Amino acid sequence: MSVADVTARIQQLQSTLATLTPAGAASGDVFAAALGGALGSVDGAGTAGGSGTMGQAVVDAARKYVGLPYVWGGTDPTKGMDCSGLVQVVYRQFGIDLPRVSADQARAGTPVASLAQAKPGDLIAWDNSSRNNGADHIAIYAGNGKMIEAPRTGLDIRVVDVPSEPTYIRRILPNPDAPAAPGGAGVAAGVAAGARSAAGAGDVPFADLFARAGARYGVSPVLLSAVARQESGFRPDAVSPAGAQGLMQLMPGTAKGLGVTNPFDPAQAVDGAARLLRDLIGRFGRVDHALAGYNAGPGAVLKYGGVPPYAETQKYVRNVMSMAGLS
Repeated sequence: MSVADVTARIQQLQSTLATLTPAGAASGDVFAAALGGALGSVDGAGTAGGSGTMGQAVVDAARKYVGLPYVWGGTDPTKGMDCSGLVQVVYRQFGIDLPRVSADQARAGTPVASLAQAKPGDLIAWDNSSRNNGADHIAIYAGNGKMIEAPRTGLDIRVVDVPSEPTYIRRILPNPDAPAAPGGAGVAAGVAAGARSAAGAGDVPFADLFARAGARYGVSPVLLSAVARQESGFRPDAVSPAGAQGLMQLMPGTAKGLGVTNPFDPAQAVDGAARLLRDLIGRFGRVDHALAGYNAGPGAVLKYGGVPPYAETQKYVRNVMSMAGLS
């Protein structure tokens, strides 16, 4: 039996067991995850969704696919995947929907300055071709100078040394060092915990909303909660003199463009703000420039090539970056 066949059989058993939970019984998902952890990765290089940190849980999930063929355009974890397909499939297991192509994935999350500061689970990507705009190859950093990649046609998904300093390093998980439970449950818990601890000690209002939206759009919930604190002081009924509304202070036109029908509804507001920040980070490639675009509009960032020389915007960016632990 091939590695792919073993992996497919494990996933089939997990899916079947997850459906066998009667009311009031122990979760089939937990048992399925425990099965995956007990069987481990088929290459013996780690456990599938085992204990450890959130970042390591992502790495362990990726290791399950070592030996699976590279398939250009592939997203089928039983038949084969390309580099961005592997990244997307792995992170989806943790409730995080990333874009499909490597160039867009390399703009998700928050930037990491160098490989020396990278954590297991971070994305590392390279711009190797002038024919493409942005990254054309992406991998999951496994720690200790190793990465998991789907390399190219003719080669299988593998664990290899990082060949050179990546062009892009992106942190998708808000706190990759937080403890993770089997099956990725610790990732969701850690995301929520990160949101609760953001922007000051103690509980943060709407932490679960920040956690869900952050996971959905690949934006740090810590950053989202810091924006909410700066914008409205966590007040869903806030209205600014300029007419910005709600918890995330969305202007009516911006809210409409995001499909937010009621900016005073915290769930809609946070979801819309997360999508807006994801798009701004992707557009400008830097969190500080994205925050400036959120405050002053993307046109101002384009005009000045960065944070515009407006005292209010500069203070806004400093405050949010500081509260999010990014300054």
